[in-house]
Parts: sequence; C-alpha cells; structure tokens
Amino acid sequence: MADKKMSASRKNYLKSLLLQIGEKLLEEERQEAEEDKMRYMEENCPTLSLPGTMQELQELCRKLHKQIDMVDEERYDMELKMTKSDKEINDLKLMVQDLNGKFKKPALKKVRMSADAMLAALLGSKHKVSMDLRANLKQVKKEVKEEEKPVGDWRKNIEDKSGMDGRKKMFETDA
Repeated sequence: MADKKMSASRKNYLKSLLLQIGEKLLEEERQEAEEDKMRYMEENCPTLSLPGTMQELQELCRKLHKQIDMVDEERYDMELKMTKSDKEINDLKLMVQDLNGKFKKPALKKVRMSADAMLAALLGSKHKVSMDLRANLKQVKKEVKEEEKPVGDWRKNIEDKSGMDGRKKMFETDA
C-alpha cells in the first residue's frame, strides 16, 4: 500500500477537533474536582453556628483546638510514614542495582595532588613517606675535556717572534 500524505487543511482540521475534545475533557475534570471538594467539605465541615454566650463560645474554641491538634497529629504521622516509605524505596532501589550489577558511576572531579599527598591518601596517615623523585635519578659527572691549544691570532705569533728572542726561537725550533 502506498502511503498517502494528508493535506495541510485536513491536519489542521483534525488538530482543532482534538483540541476541542481536550478542552471539554479538562473542563469536565475541573467540574468533577470542584464537586468532590464541595461534597467533602459538606461531610467533614458542618456549618458554623456562633453561640450567643461567652461560655458557649469558649467551649466552641476548645472543641476547635482539639480538632486542630488531631489534624496536626495525623499530618505528622503521615509525614513520618511517607519519609519512612521513601527511605525504604531508595534502599530497595539500591538493592536492585546491586543485584543487577549495574552501577551508576559518579562524575569524577579532576583533583591536582602532589605525589606525597597521593601516597598519604593511599597508604593512610601511618606511613609518612616523602617521595623525592630527584633523589633516585642517576648522577652524571661532567668530564672536562682538555682543549687543544686554541689557535690564536697570527699577529700575536709574529709579535712573539719579532726581535732577537723571537728569531732564536725560530732557529731553535727548526734545528
């Protein structure tokens, strides 16, 4: 079967129909929620009749305070049950992860540590090892090469050989 594309006008028409149906459903849900709220209030909250005398008014206040205390106790109990159940749920999730063998690896932060700090972290505080990396390096002695006599300036040689002393040296070296 060949897939037929829907025209743009047909798409828009269907979208508008869906939106209208959705709006009607939302409005019905709002009305039902409001009716449920009114029904609950009628059942649990009777109409307030204010008494005429001071003693009746004090009695009404005591009665209301007792009801407030009861509601607070129930709310506190519910909160404790909820936190306890949340903790149990988290513990069970961890147990399931342990059983599956799938662990979420936390994102690790880059930390700059010196070698000493790293050894202290790995070995604990009882091993105080200072690691001097330069101490283990091989020491190399520099050998001083005897340099050959540097060839000097030719003018100096001529000046040394000039005069009587210089000529004697020339003849002595040649002979």
